[in-house]
Amino acid sequence: MKTKLTLSSLLVLSTTLVGCSAFHQGQDFTIMHTNDHHGHFWQNKYGEYGMAARKTLIDNIRQEVKDNKGFSLLFSGGDINTGVPESDMQDAEPDFKGMAKLGYDAMALGNHEFDNPLSTLMKQKDWVNFPFLSANIYDQKTGKLLFKPYEIFVRDGIKIAVIGLTTEDTMKIGNPEYVKGLEFRNPVEVMKKLVPEIKAKEHPDLIFAITHMGHYHDANHGVNAPGDVTLARSLPAGYVDMIIGGHSQNPVCMNEDLKTYDKNFRPGAACRPDRQNGTWIVQAYEWGKYVGRADFNYHNGKLVLKDYRLIPVNLTEKVVVDGKKERKLVGKRIEENQEMLNFLKPYQDKGTKALQVKVGDLKGKFMGDRNVVRFKQTNLGRFIAEAQAAKVHADFGIMNSGGVRDSIEPGSLTYKDVLKVLPFGNTIAKAKMDGKSLIKYLDVVATKSVDSGAYPQFSPNISMVVEKDGVHNVKINGRAVQPNKMYTFTVPSFNARGGDGYPKINFIDTGFIDADVIKSYIKAHSPVQADKYNPKNEVIFKN
Repeated sequence: MKTKLTLSSLLVLSTTLVGCSAFHQGQDFTIMHTNDHHGHFWQNKYGEYGMAARKTLIDNIRQEVKDNKGFSLLFSGGDINTGVPESDMQDAEPDFKGMAKLGYDAMALGNHEFDNPLSTLMKQKDWVNFPFLSANIYDQKTGKLLFKPYEIFVRDGIKIAVIGLTTEDTMKIGNPEYVKGLEFRNPVEVMKKLVPEIKAKEHPDLIFAITHMGHYHDANHGVNAPGDVTLARSLPAGYVDMIIGGHSQNPVCMNEDLKTYDKNFRPGAACRPDRQNGTWIVQAYEWGKYVGRADFNYHNGKLVLKDYRLIPVNLTEKVVVDGKKERKLVGKRIEENQEMLNFLKPYQDKGTKALQVKVGDLKGKFMGDRNVVRFKQTNLGRFIAEAQAAKVHADFGIMNSGGVRDSIEPGSLTYKDVLKVLPFGNTIAKAKMDGKSLIKYLDVVATKSVDSGAYPQFSPNISMVVEKDGVHNVKINGRAVQPNKMYTFTVPSFNARGGDGYPKINFIDTGFIDADVIKSYIKAHSPVQADKYNPKNEVIFKN
């Protein structure tokens, strides 16, 4: 398959594109980018991605660009933390130190950088040799910026200002304990003020933004805070030359109308970046699966995108051979850099030793994929909610879908499998309410929108009908909820404190860590039958 955009396909995107002769004038340079790494410093079981292979790819691109008299910069759209147990248990030390060895030039702060105490984030900042950027995170008490708002890069006579921005949703989806005292200001308003200041002070030739705000096609951000498209459209045309994004974890490959995603995009296929109001917008999916590469030419004040690709890092695709499904490598294998491999291996070995402890067996698959668990009730979400409620003898359990980070395949289960699903280390909160108060609580929680981490999963023993105006016909263990009767339920401590926009409630912090609870429950009920937890229309969502 073609891996490059042709010049003709790019011409439909921008009036700044000029004839091929211009490519032999001015200065060529390349922007590389990744985002939403989420602890994936090591290749997966299929040999896909991993920082060692990424280093080989990045080093090769740098050398190629240098040989052609150009320069290159490497940026991250944030969310380095949370997702892989071997990384989580080591405060993402291999990931941040690995990024330093990869030669990142700057990183936008993501919401998951606030999954840990601020002291951990500052420790991570000391591990690297590049700036953490965010122009819209302020200390509420002092009114001062918490991090550097932008960085200036001067390469081959071109001055580039790079501004960092973080989603406003961090206050809603971040751990309330760790984001209290912080203020995440409106990125559009911040940019309207900051860009003129940078122009007056620094006189840059180009202005880029590295963001962790999400790309939502045609600005359809739904319940999420506005993302990159809204940002580009809300600023004067061409205010920002390029937005390098993250957060929504999707490959930004557009159809020609620039309003819809190219659903035919597959690893190795051509990718048309977004173009809104004179601003190029890119995002490279997640986990280091791709390295985004944008080749530019800058001449006489004009920025021309010559070529854009999402380069797969040893990704595979399923093919059928002799009636059997097999995985086939997309393109040529990228060899792992031995120096990087040697650096990362002790971290991987330490994590593996601690995590490869069998906890039980699973019959059937537990579904926790992001694009499923945030849209409907799944057996895994219901299993987690039930296990947590059973641990503290509560009447029922609630689990936010944003806390479910992976599926579990059938077979022998290890502690690592559990931690991949529940990496945040939340404790189990137990709350007690009378029936009248409980209904009011469910009116808020049960109506949280799909396609958000707030969407709730319920244990199998609670049933209800959910409509726009709230919940109806609520039953626990088959009996209608009585207004004056007392009921107990569990919810992650994150949500009990107001995370995901859940109501703040009075609760008992049981001190039980969610992953440990699930580990013990699996062990006690092994082999676990996944289909036992399949939804049976206990919770019916209307409209």
